[in-house]
Amino acid sequence: MKKIIINGANGFVASNFITELLSQNYKVIALVRAGKNNSSSQRMNDVLSEMNEGNYINSSNLKVYNYSLLEENFNIPEKQLETIFSCDVDYFHFAASLKYDINSKDKIFETNLEGLENSISVFSRYANSNSRFFFISTAYSCGKFEGIFQEKFYENEEISRFRNYYEQSKRYAENIVKKHIDINGLNGHIIRLSQVVGNCKTGVTKTDYGIFDFAKRIHSLANRYPYKSVRVHVDPESTQNLIPIDTVADYLMRTINAERVPVIMNFIAKNSIRNIYIINSIRKLLPIQLIPVRTLKREEMDTIERMVSAGMSFTGSYINTNLLFGTEELDKVMLSVGNEANEQAVFQMLAYYIDTLSKKRSNVLKEEK
Repeated sequence: MKKIIINGANGFVASNFITELLSQNYKVIALVRAGKNNSSSQRMNDVLSEMNEGNYINSSNLKVYNYSLLEENFNIPEKQLETIFSCDVDYFHFAASLKYDINSKDKIFETNLEGLENSISVFSRYANSNSRFFFISTAYSCGKFEGIFQEKFYENEEISRFRNYYEQSKRYAENIVKKHIDINGLNGHIIRLSQVVGNCKTGVTKTDYGIFDFAKRIHSLANRYPYKSVRVHVDPESTQNLIPIDTVADYLMRTINAERVPVIMNFIAKNSIRNIYIINSIRKLLPIQLIPVRTLKREEMDTIERMVSAGMSFTGSYINTNLLFGTEELDKVMLSVGNEANEQAVFQMLAYYIDTLSKKRSNVLKEEK
């Protein structure tokens, strides 16, 4: 059985992937940057505990190493790297900056481009010829593309063709992988993730990204201004492409078990969710009246509506998207359709997430008393 190496291993998707790998007795190497007050092992153990609701995880096949993404050899001793890469490996590059604004541009490109280059360098130096390199990209590397975003490489473009610098950096990163495939023979593959949400079967949701970040802001607003009517700049008929974390973990497991894997796969949902359903779900779960408005100028907003708008500096870029993705390559490996985040499942995820926020708020209020 091959060894699986994962950097950025304490992230949401990576840690769920690791849970599934350990349950199937794979040997896993987790590369995690140590925190100021806790070790890389502690960070990994903490996130595994959180993702699994405190349930026991057999981690006997898990080894955690502290690493530095931008340092030569990850600042890991050479002998240790030789041990880490001994035998056939599948290497997954999850590490990324999720920032998106212009003020963070340098950090975004340093992490997402230079970090990837260094990761490929380490892999190329120590992995054998049967090993594979997987770069975890985003389906939103499509930027403002119109039409069906196929599972192929696209040219680098200026920032005006993207919603933010995160999207642009991921497009550039994909072409770094292409360069190493074409010039250096890298056995490289790209996995593009759409917006990853909670567990489709249980509703358990441990991410605060995308629609959940929006729900968090509305939860705070509803507690401060209950039963308030608030207009939000959202196109109710536009959609969000939401893929459940259990589907992503299943797809990743099928990927490592496949002998031949396409160079690029779009890990996306076949059916998107309309914004109006997400808005209606939040309205049912919180004491607030959200009113989606396609066109809402700042000068037309009241104070509270401006607060909401300011908090949507990232999610606001996706309020009018109806993105289309090709899946011919994905379908070659994933022979059956994965679990879809339908309307009922999304409601269940939002209910779990909002309930968790309410419990945390209640605990804070008790401590303050």
